Order: sequence, then C-alpha cells, then structure tokens
Amino acid sequence: MMKGLKVLFLITDIGFIVYWIVTFFEWIPKNMVFKDYDNAMIMAWNWSFFPLDIFISITGLYSLFLYKRKHALWRPFALISLVLTFCSGLQAIAFWVFIGDFDLMWWAFNLYLLLYPLYFIRKLLVSRKNSCHSF
Repeated sequence: MMKGLKVLFLITDIGFIVYWIVTFFEWIPKNMVFKDYDNAMIMAWNWSFFPLDIFISITGLYSLFLYKRKHALWRPFALISLVLTFCSGLQAIAFWVFIGDFDLMWWAFNLYLLLYPLYFIRKLLVSRKNSCHSF
C-alpha cells in the first residue's frame, strides 16, 4: 500500500465513525459546534453527510482488509474511498463559502478531507500495476 495511505485511512475512517457517534450522543461541546448548529436545517445538512461518511469508512477499511489479504481489489475500494472523501470535504467547504461562514477548526477538518485524497488518487490512477504491493 502506498506510503502513508494506511495511516490516513485509519485516521479518517475511524475519525468519521467517532465523529458520528459523538454527534449522535450530542457530546460535542456547544462552544465547538459550527455556526447555527441548533438550526434544524443546519442539523439536517450535517446529518445528510452521515451515509456518505460511513460509506467512506466502510470502503476505506475494506480496502485495508483486502490489502492485508493481498487481494488486488484493494485499489478500487481505496479509490472509491478517496474520491468520496474528497467529495465530502468539498461539499462542506462549498456550503460554508456560499453562506459566508469561516470557522478555522471546521474548515481545517474539511480541507484535510478535500486535499489529502488528491495525492493518493493521482498515485492510484497513474499506477497501472495490478500487484497488491506495487508501491
């Protein structure tokens, strides 16, 4: 697996699962939530990411499982996870740009989701090797 990708998948995929558990139980301190968090529309917007983020976690963790088993299908699942991670970050950043809201903490998390996949997407697309251990 590409250097660093395993660690970033674990951080991101486990991070999404933890985020949604914390969100479900409302454990995020009120001083750390994003603007208008208690607004029903904003809450619905946030929860609209749940299926996408969980699918990202499933595909990312499954790609790690396949890689460990030396199965070449790890690459397509990794690519799916990376593309969807990019989309999740892009959608959040776009929303906050459109409403004119800037919160460094929430932007940092979502810029991470937007930017880190680009490097690995390129690497996966450029590489035409089918080996499990081509990097």
